[in-house]
Amino acid sequence: MDASPTTPLLQVKACRQAYHKDSSADLVVLEGVDLTLQSGEIVGLLGRSGSGKSTLLRIVAGLLAPTAGEVIWRGAPLRGPAPGVAMVFQSFALFPWLTVQENVELGLEAQGVPRAERDARAEEAIDLIGLGGYDTAYPKELSGGMRQRVGLARALVVHPDLLLMDEPFSALDVLTAETLRTDLIDLWADGRLPIKSILMVTHNIEEAVLMCDRILVFASNPGRVAQEIRVPFQHPRNRLEPAFRQLVDDVYAVMTRRTPVSPPTPVAAADAPFAAPLHHVSSNLLAGLMEALAGPPYEGRADLPALASSLQLEADELLPIGETLQLLRFADLEEGDIRLTETGRQYVHAETEGRKKLFAAALLAHVKLAAAIRRTLDERWNHRASAVRFRDELEDHMSPDYAEETLHAIIGWGRYAELFSFDEEAQQFNLEDIETAA
Repeated sequence: MDASPTTPLLQVKACRQAYHKDSSADLVVLEGVDLTLQSGEIVGLLGRSGSGKSTLLRIVAGLLAPTAGEVIWRGAPLRGPAPGVAMVFQSFALFPWLTVQENVELGLEAQGVPRAERDARAEEAIDLIGLGGYDTAYPKELSGGMRQRVGLARALVVHPDLLLMDEPFSALDVLTAETLRTDLIDLWADGRLPIKSILMVTHNIEEAVLMCDRILVFASNPGRVAQEIRVPFQHPRNRLEPAFRQLVDDVYAVMTRRTPVSPPTPVAAADAPFAAPLHHVSSNLLAGLMEALAGPPYEGRADLPALASSLQLEADELLPIGETLQLLRFADLEEGDIRLTETGRQYVHAETEGRKKLFAAALLAHVKLAAAIRRTLDERWNHRASAVRFRDELEDHMSPDYAEETLHAIIGWGRYAELFSFDEEAQQFNLEDIETAA
């Protein structure tokens, strides 16, 4: 069934995605997500890693059925893989034993398109994305940017109504990504792309403002739409224009807001000793950012977009550092700004041992997992505890990947603060060589 001109191309209604975990509450990845996509739009899903953006993309493609809610595709409920949808991945996903031409033709071959038509459409798509003359080359002979162009041609050659893009530029160097991004937008603005709409996942704020007509900012745990932001600028867009910079600032403000709209926290999660995942950010990065903030030109307070630019960091790299500093009460992060607290200033001006004591005190006071580990070690006669116990408890409230990242974070922080040690071979926390009065 095809949608009428007034029917949205895509509607996602009250989408929920959860995974059942034995003997514990379900792991909720997405909660109450609504999305409408009209023909002629580029819509960006912007958010931190792990906020469920890629999961939503798989649901839209019909590759994953939501736990609750529904997807309406071209006016009809979606059941199974969506016809007229193609996807471009972050990892290129090319077959190394096939030429550029053969990789591009794969989708057409699966559709049973005759060879002569396949050849003609593949050649057209290859020329369109700027790879004319490379038809017989193999992926290993191409640069990363050229391989991503092949992936784009493979998606476009089937003339999809909707092009899904899952962080398609994040694996490329800055200049290559910028060139491919600009070329794609130029083709879109000129009406040369054989598609109706684009839905893209990104964690790059400037990329979202540069490319999209609307941005859906996702919050995490569980993933949900915190805010929709409309981008009023015509293509091509100038990053240096004050209005562009202001909108980037506004998006940063949304992503760092302390009280985003969110559903009530389940009692089980609220009562859990350490239900929230931690970012695996090294103490060196935390110290480095505090030192940068304390010095000129910031003098303790910085605008996040300006700071990200000066440190050559993307939002997805800078925000975990800032959020960890906020967790430890070394900094405040809000409305697109980051500000050192008095404790953060004390840390910057302290000597090595003083820094470790401040870090240890912050861990015990504000990181429940660190306090729980230290308390367990203090109570046991041999001052040892298996990491398996804490990993299992973490997995009751988060995915195994988040549990592993959280455990790695706490091991690194605890070692730095000399709060506890960790035996990698035995996978045990211990108090060896640690002052038990800490």
